[in-house]
Parts: sequence; C-alpha cells; structure tokens
Amino acid sequence: MNDSVFTQLLDLACGAFLLAAVAVLWLRQLTSIVRAFAFQGVALAAVAALLGLREGRGELLAVAAGVGLLRAGALPHLMRRVLAASRPGDGGGRYEEDVSEARETRPLVNVAASLLSAALLTFLAYAVARPLVALDPTPATRALPVALAVVLIGFFTLVTRRRALAQVVGFLLLDNGITATAFLAASGVPLIVELGVSFDVLLAVLVLQILTTRMRAAFGGTGIDDLRELRDR
Repeated sequence: MNDSVFTQLLDLACGAFLLAAVAVLWLRQLTSIVRAFAFQGVALAAVAALLGLREGRGELLAVAAGVGLLRAGALPHLMRRVLAASRPGDGGGRYEEDVSEARETRPLVNVAASLLSAALLTFLAYAVARPLVALDPTPATRALPVALAVVLIGFFTLVTRRRALAQVVGFLLLDNGITATAFLAASGVPLIVELGVSFDVLLAVLVLQILTTRMRAAFGGTGIDDLRELRDR
C-alpha cells in the first residue's frame, strides 16, 4: 500500500469515526444512536486494520478484528436488547410511555447547541494536538486530533444526556476515542492490553444493562432524573 492510498483511506476512516460521534449528538431516536455507535466501531476497526496492513503487524490486525466484533457487534447487540424491552405495547397510555422511552426527549443541551459544541470541541482538539502533530507529521499523527475530538464529544454526550442508554453510548464514545488515540499516537497497543480493556468495557455495559432494567422495573423508565427519588426515601 503506497503512501497516497494509505493516507486517503486513513482520512476516510477517521472522518467516518468523527462523523459517527457527531451523529450521536444530532440523533434523538435511541435505536439510531446505537446504529451510529456500531458504525463508529466499524470505522475504528478500519483504522486499526489500515495501520496493521501498513506496518505489516499481524497482532494489530487481530486487535482490529476484536475491536470490530466487540464494538460493532457485541456492544450494540446488548444495547438493542435493552431497547427491545421497551417496545410499544398495546395499551394507549403504555404506548406513549414506551415511545418516550425510545427517545432522548430531555437532553440538557438542544440539537443546535450540541452540534455547535461539537464543532468547538473539534477545533479545541486540533489546537491541543498541533504541537504533537508538529513533532512527527506522519499520516497517523495528523489524524490524532480526530481521536481527541471524539474523546471530548463522548464526554460531552455523557454529561448532557438524561437517558441511561444515551449516557452508556457517551461512555463508549469516550472509550472509542481513547482507543483511537492509542492507535494513532503509538501505532496500536499490545493485544493483551486491548483485550483487557475490551473485557472491562463489556463488563461495564453488562452492569449498566442490569441497572437500566432495574430502573425500568422500579420507575417505569430510564430517565436519570428518576434516581433523585432514591434520595428522598
């Protein structure tokens, strides 16, 4: 793979990676948010695979396959199972409740402000990463600001969403950004380290799935504001 093709493919994968994070802020339907996260998992796996092919490292290709299976397959599947438990029922009142449950209806920041914040966070990431890019201006290092931008957008999603599942996606965007930073800044991480981190993330999502199930059973929904009732009891 020559330099020109590698650079174009890496830029394309990183662009899709960032676009998926911005789409999470734009979308309100939780099923669409999960699809955007799965698409980002594919883009992250593509970044790792391109670096592995470029450097001829089989272990990095194995990491790319593992990242794709976990972050584009297993994790979105678990989140879809959570959503399947809140599909519209047959009753009229129950239908309205379930439709509300399938949407992020009460974010702390509206769509326009969220997209503007994403743009500002991206500019901030490019400004912060400029000294690092200047030290080693390789194609991978030049894409480093994209990974940092996803870290910031993931944190922003985590603190501005009120649905438990939307906050889970924000946490996973944050983790994807950190993983992409490791790939682009250090040409990947050891396989055992990536496996350990991936299993930790999977465990966290399983715990959050149990938490959202308990919240729905106790309060009839997964709005984070409902947890305030625990303080009064």
